Amino acid sequence: MKLFFNFFLFSTVIAFSQQNERILVWEENFNGNELNPAVWNFELGNGCPNVCGWGNNERQFYTIENHRLENGYLIITAKKDNNRVTSTRITTKGKKEFQYGRIEARLDIPTGKGIWPAFWMLGSNIKEVGWPKSGEIDIMEYVGKLPKTIYNSIHTQSSHGNTINNAKAIFDEVEEGFHTYAIDWTAEKIDFFIDDTLSYTYAPTDKTEATWPFDQPFFILINLAVGGNFGGPEVDESIYPSKYKIDYVKVWQ
Repeated sequence: MKLFFNFFLFSTVIAFSQQNERILVWEENFNGNELNPAVWNFELGNGCPNVCGWGNNERQFYTIENHRLENGYLIITAKKDNNRVTSTRITTKGKKEFQYGRIEARLDIPTGKGIWPAFWMLGSNIKEVGWPKSGEIDIMEYVGKLPKTIYNSIHTQSSHGNTINNAKAIFDEVEEGFHTYAIDWTAEKIDFFIDDTLSYTYAPTDKTEATWPFDQPFFILINLAVGGNFGGPEVDESIYPSKYKIDYVKVWQ
Protein backbone atom coordinates (compact mmCIF):
# COMPACT_ATOMS: atom_id res chain seq x y z
CA MET A 1 0.00 0.00 0.00
CA LYS A 2 1.23 3.46 -0.88
CA LEU A 3 -0.05 6.90 -0.01
CA PHE A 4 0.56 9.95 -2.20
CA PHE A 5 0.40 13.25 -0.33
CA ASN A 6 0.25 16.46 -2.39
CA PHE A 7 2.62 15.13 -5.05
CA PHE A 8 4.95 13.46 -2.53
CA LEU A 9 5.22 9.69 -2.21
CA PHE A 10 5.62 8.33 1.29
CA SER A 11 6.36 4.61 1.38
CA THR A 12 7.67 4.41 4.92
CA VAL A 13 5.11 3.56 7.56
CA ILE A 14 5.47 5.80 10.60
CA ALA A 15 4.56 3.96 13.77
CA PHE A 16 2.72 5.94 16.37
CA SER A 17 4.98 5.15 19.32
CA GLN A 18 3.46 7.84 21.53
CA GLN A 19 0.30 5.77 21.75
CA ASN A 20 2.17 3.25 23.92
CA GLU A 21 2.99 6.00 26.42
CA ARG A 22 -0.58 7.19 26.78
CA ILE A 23 -3.67 5.98 28.57
CA LEU A 24 -6.89 5.05 26.82
CA VAL A 25 -9.29 7.54 28.42
CA TRP A 26 -12.42 6.80 26.40
CA GLU A 27 -13.67 4.32 23.84
CA GLU A 28 -16.93 3.70 22.05
CA ASN A 29 -17.28 0.21 20.59
CA PHE A 30 -20.96 0.47 19.65
CA ASN A 31 -22.00 -2.61 21.54
CA GLY A 32 -25.59 -3.00 22.60
CA ASN A 33 -28.79 -2.15 20.80
CA GLU A 34 -28.76 1.66 20.76
CA LEU A 35 -26.46 4.64 21.08
CA ASN A 36 -25.77 5.75 24.64
CA PRO A 37 -27.66 9.05 25.20
CA ALA A 38 -25.13 9.96 27.90
CA VAL A 39 -22.50 10.15 25.13
CA TRP A 40 -24.21 10.90 21.82
CA ASN A 41 -26.49 13.65 20.54
CA PHE A 42 -28.48 13.56 17.30
CA GLU A 43 -28.45 16.62 15.07
CA LEU A 44 -31.70 16.59 13.11
CA GLY A 45 -33.19 18.15 10.03
CA ASN A 46 -31.56 20.11 7.21
CA GLY A 47 -29.95 22.83 9.30
CA CYS A 48 -32.71 25.41 8.73
CA PRO A 49 -33.37 28.12 9.62
CA ASN A 50 -29.86 29.01 10.79
CA VAL A 51 -27.63 26.99 8.42
CA CYS A 52 -29.86 25.54 5.72
CA GLY A 53 -28.16 22.71 3.88
CA TRP A 54 -25.84 22.54 6.89
CA GLY A 55 -23.93 25.51 5.47
CA ASN A 56 -22.81 23.54 2.41
CA ASN A 57 -25.96 23.13 0.29
CA GLU A 58 -26.13 19.47 1.32
CA ARG A 59 -29.15 17.41 0.24
CA GLN A 60 -29.77 15.19 3.24
CA PHE A 61 -32.28 15.56 6.07
CA TYR A 62 -30.91 14.06 9.28
CA THR A 63 -33.11 11.73 11.33
CA ILE A 64 -32.75 9.27 14.21
CA GLU A 65 -34.00 6.44 11.99
CA ASN A 66 -31.05 6.22 9.58
CA HIS A 67 -28.72 4.31 11.84
CA ARG A 68 -28.49 1.03 13.70
CA LEU A 69 -26.08 -0.87 15.92
CA GLU A 70 -25.28 -4.34 14.66
CA ASN A 71 -22.55 -6.81 15.68
CA GLY A 72 -20.51 -4.08 17.37
CA TYR A 73 -20.77 -1.61 14.48
CA LEU A 74 -22.57 1.67 14.08
CA ILE A 75 -24.10 1.68 10.60
CA ILE A 76 -25.33 4.98 9.18
CA THR A 77 -27.43 4.68 6.03
CA ALA A 78 -28.17 7.41 3.51
CA LYS A 79 -31.30 6.61 1.55
CA LYS A 80 -33.88 8.25 -0.66
CA ASP A 81 -37.62 7.85 -0.18
CA ASN A 82 -40.28 9.90 -1.95
CA ASN A 83 -37.63 12.23 -3.34
CA ARG A 84 -36.22 13.02 0.15
CA VAL A 85 -32.67 12.05 1.08
CA THR A 86 -32.21 11.08 4.74
CA SER A 87 -29.18 10.19 6.84
CA THR A 88 -27.81 10.52 10.40
CA ARG A 89 -25.39 12.89 12.15
CA ILE A 90 -24.23 12.41 15.75
CA THR A 91 -22.02 14.41 18.10
CA THR A 92 -20.54 14.21 21.60
CA LYS A 93 -21.05 17.93 22.31
CA GLY A 94 -21.42 18.65 26.01
CA LYS A 95 -20.88 14.99 26.90
CA LYS A 96 -17.47 13.83 25.69
CA GLU A 97 -15.06 16.64 24.89
CA PHE A 98 -11.27 16.44 24.65
CA GLN A 99 -8.26 18.72 24.61
CA TYR A 100 -5.15 17.10 23.08
CA GLY A 101 -4.44 13.39 22.63
CA ARG A 102 -4.81 10.76 19.95
CA ILE A 103 -8.35 10.59 18.60
CA GLU A 104 -8.92 7.59 16.34
CA ALA A 105 -11.74 5.79 14.54
CA ARG A 106 -11.88 2.62 12.46
CA LEU A 107 -14.15 3.22 9.49
CA ASP A 108 -15.51 1.49 6.41
CA ILE A 109 -16.64 4.28 4.09
CA PRO A 110 -19.31 4.19 1.38
CA THR A 111 -18.50 5.09 -2.23
CA GLY A 112 -20.23 6.62 -5.23
CA LYS A 113 -20.56 10.08 -6.72
CA GLY A 114 -22.25 12.44 -4.29
CA ILE A 115 -21.54 10.58 -1.04
CA TRP A 116 -19.64 12.42 1.72
CA PRO A 117 -18.82 10.55 4.98
CA ALA A 118 -16.85 12.37 7.67
CA PHE A 119 -15.20 11.96 11.08
CA TRP A 120 -14.36 15.35 12.56
CA MET A 121 -14.25 17.71 15.56
CA LEU A 122 -15.48 21.19 16.46
CA GLY A 123 -14.47 23.56 19.24
CA SER A 124 -16.80 23.34 22.22
CA ASN A 125 -17.21 27.12 22.23
CA ILE A 126 -18.84 27.19 18.79
CA LYS A 127 -22.16 28.40 20.19
CA GLU A 128 -20.44 31.37 21.84
CA VAL A 129 -17.94 32.40 19.13
CA GLY A 130 -19.33 30.85 15.96
CA TRP A 131 -17.58 29.07 13.11
CA PRO A 132 -14.78 29.08 11.99
CA LYS A 133 -13.49 30.98 15.04
CA SER A 134 -14.26 27.88 17.12
CA GLY A 135 -11.90 25.80 14.98
CA GLU A 136 -12.58 22.60 13.09
CA ILE A 137 -10.48 19.44 12.69
CA ASP A 138 -11.51 17.17 9.81
CA ILE A 139 -9.83 13.88 10.69
CA MET A 140 -11.36 12.08 7.71
CA GLU A 141 -13.42 13.32 4.79
CA TYR A 142 -14.13 11.40 1.61
CA VAL A 143 -16.18 12.48 -1.39
CA GLY A 144 -17.25 9.91 -3.93
CA LYS A 145 -16.62 12.23 -6.88
CA LEU A 146 -12.88 11.82 -6.16
CA PRO A 147 -12.22 8.08 -5.72
CA LYS A 148 -9.29 6.81 -3.65
CA THR A 149 -8.85 10.20 -1.97
CA ILE A 150 -8.92 11.14 1.71
CA TYR A 151 -8.91 14.73 2.94
CA ASN A 152 -7.41 15.97 6.22
CA SER A 153 -8.32 19.60 6.87
CA ILE A 154 -8.13 22.40 9.42
CA HIS A 155 -10.48 25.39 9.57
CA THR A 156 -9.68 28.50 11.60
CA GLN A 157 -10.59 32.17 11.62
CA SER A 158 -7.44 32.95 9.62
CA SER A 159 -8.66 30.83 6.72
CA HIS A 160 -12.10 32.48 6.79
CA GLY A 161 -13.74 29.13 6.18
CA ASN A 162 -11.66 28.36 3.10
CA THR A 163 -9.96 24.98 3.02
CA ILE A 164 -6.38 26.21 2.66
CA ASN A 165 -4.85 24.16 5.49
CA ASN A 166 -5.26 20.61 4.29
CA ALA A 167 -3.77 17.58 2.60
CA LYS A 168 -5.13 15.25 -0.02
CA ALA A 169 -4.03 11.61 0.20
CA ILE A 170 -4.38 9.29 -2.77
CA PHE A 171 -4.98 5.97 -1.06
CA ASP A 172 -5.47 2.97 -3.36
CA GLU A 173 -7.16 0.77 -0.75
CA VAL A 174 -9.37 3.35 0.95
CA GLU A 175 -12.56 1.94 -0.58
CA GLU A 176 -11.79 -1.61 0.51
CA GLY A 177 -12.95 -2.46 4.02
CA PHE A 178 -11.95 -0.83 7.30
CA HIS A 179 -9.11 1.63 7.85
CA THR A 180 -8.05 3.74 10.84
CA TYR A 181 -8.03 7.54 10.81
CA ALA A 182 -6.49 9.51 13.65
CA ILE A 183 -4.91 12.71 14.88
CA ASP A 184 -2.10 13.24 17.36
CA TRP A 185 -2.98 16.61 18.87
CA THR A 186 -0.63 18.50 21.19
CA ALA A 187 -0.14 22.13 22.20
CA GLU A 188 2.39 22.44 19.37
CA LYS A 189 0.82 20.72 16.37
CA ILE A 190 -1.79 18.35 14.99
CA ASP A 191 -0.54 15.30 13.07
CA PHE A 192 -3.00 13.33 10.92
CA PHE A 193 -2.66 9.60 10.27
CA ILE A 194 -4.19 7.07 7.91
CA ASP A 195 -3.49 3.50 9.05
CA ASP A 196 -0.66 4.89 11.23
CA THR A 197 1.01 6.62 8.28
CA LEU A 198 1.50 10.36 8.67
CA SER A 199 -0.60 12.18 6.09
CA TYR A 200 -0.58 15.84 7.20
CA THR A 201 0.77 18.14 9.91
CA TYR A 202 -0.73 21.46 10.94
CA ALA A 203 1.77 23.52 12.97
CA PRO A 204 1.55 27.27 12.36
CA THR A 205 4.64 29.16 13.42
CA ASP A 206 2.66 32.11 14.72
CA LYS A 207 0.01 30.69 17.04
CA THR A 208 -2.73 33.28 17.54
CA GLU A 209 -6.42 33.09 18.25
CA ALA A 210 -6.96 33.25 14.50
CA THR A 211 -4.54 30.45 13.56
CA TRP A 212 -4.62 28.18 16.62
CA PRO A 213 -7.98 27.82 18.43
CA PHE A 214 -6.87 24.37 19.55
CA ASP A 215 -5.96 24.95 23.19
CA GLN A 216 -9.50 24.13 24.30
CA PRO A 217 -11.84 21.14 24.38
CA PHE A 218 -13.35 19.84 21.13
CA PHE A 219 -16.21 17.42 20.56
CA ILE A 220 -16.54 14.61 18.00
CA LEU A 221 -18.92 14.41 15.04
CA ILE A 222 -19.74 11.49 12.74
CA ASN A 223 -22.05 11.97 9.78
CA LEU A 224 -22.90 10.86 6.27
CA ALA A 225 -23.76 13.76 3.97
CA VAL A 226 -24.89 13.78 0.34
CA GLY A 227 -24.02 16.33 -2.35
CA GLY A 228 -23.27 19.88 -1.29
CA ASN A 229 -20.44 22.24 -2.10
CA PHE A 230 -17.80 19.61 -1.35
CA GLY A 231 -19.69 16.41 -2.13
CA GLY A 232 -20.58 17.89 -5.50
CA PRO A 233 -23.78 18.90 -7.29
CA GLU A 234 -23.94 15.60 -9.18
CA VAL A 235 -25.25 12.61 -7.25
CA ASP A 236 -25.39 9.11 -8.68
CA GLU A 237 -28.86 7.92 -7.75
CA SER A 238 -27.61 4.32 -7.64
CA ILE A 239 -25.69 5.02 -4.40
CA TYR A 240 -28.86 4.61 -2.31
CA PRO A 241 -28.95 3.02 0.16
CA SER A 242 -25.36 3.91 1.08
CA LYS A 243 -23.85 2.53 4.31
CA TYR A 244 -21.13 4.05 6.50
CA LYS A 245 -19.78 1.59 9.09
CA ILE A 246 -17.98 2.71 12.25
CA ASP A 247 -16.21 0.05 14.29
CA TYR A 248 -14.95 2.20 17.17
CA VAL A 249 -13.85 5.62 18.38
CA LYS A 250 -10.98 5.81 20.88
CA VAL A 251 -9.13 8.57 22.69
CA TRP A 252 -5.69 8.29 24.31
CA GLN A 253 -4.17 11.01 26.47
